Amino acid sequence: MLVRDAMSTLVLTIGPAHTLRQAARLMSARRIGAAVVHDPDTCGLGIITERDILDAVGAGLDPDVETASTHTTTDVVFASPAWTLDEAAAAMTHGGFRHLIVLDGDGPVGIVSVRDIIRCWAPARRHAADLPL
Repeated sequence: MLVRDAMSTLVLTIGPAHTLRQAARLMSARRIGAAVVHDPDTCGLGIITERDILDAVGAGLDPDVETASTHTTTDVVFASPAWTLDEAAAAMTHGGFRHLIVLDGDGPVGIVSVRDIIRCWAPARRHAADLPL
């Protein structure tokens, strides 16, 4: 199975000036765990996750003052829609993260998470366990 089969095509893109509260509200409303941060001044893409927001709030930072740019991961590993789920899982395991921005050409076309991969693997593994050896 490929990343394109598992990824969410709902990609929330925010700017670096969004506050953490704004990012959290947008992510919560869409029930997603990560947002792409596009900085037009650097032409770069980064990612902010629910964990980034949780860590900032847990550290006592003000979510109405702190901006996404301060908490964005910019050293991002991008996935291709043609990657296998094994390749995506290996990249996540190696990098210690739970989300990959999926790029096709110059722009993001999706995000794949550990949860997305598990959803795809679980039925296949369950079905394989039911097959006689």
